[in-house]
Amino acid sequence: MDFEREVPVEKTTEELEFADPDYPRKPFKILRNTEAFLRRPTVAALVPILPSKLSENLQEANDIAEDSLEVLAEIDLSKINDWELRPFRMRIALSFVGFSSLTILILALFLTTLHPEMSPTQQIGTYWGEYIWFVCLGVAGMFLLGREAMRPINKRNLDDDW
Repeated sequence: MDFEREVPVEKTTEELEFADPDYPRKPFKILRNTEAFLRRPTVAALVPILPSKLSENLQEANDIAEDSLEVLAEIDLSKINDWELRPFRMRIALSFVGFSSLTILILALFLTTLHPEMSPTQQIGTYWGEYIWFVCLGVAGMFLLGREAMRPINKRNLDDDW
């Protein structure tokens, strides 16, 4: 059995070379421009049809978003080091663990309130998918916390703020 092609395949597309931009594109500026491109027409379309109080609130939220994204666009990602991101990674991990435990508690409350006839084994058997989702979210948070705990601390990065 010969699996090779008998007819040579010709390349019908030509390779295009794109010009390099004159300035490096920053991700937050791209985000700001894209979000504004979508937000401004939406706000302009909604403001005339909304009640006056809601319209004012939407305009205020639009102004806050404009200012916040302008500040965000000025951030230079190359100046942010790994040490400065550590507290935020830990907060995200703790949020995962906290949200997981809260949702498991709410699920248990829901089941004991609305299905008191079910035993805990029956509850887990019926709602196993939800339990697994919430437990996995907590485990992911614990893995993130463990990774941050094992990350080496460079003495050079320690400032006087400790």
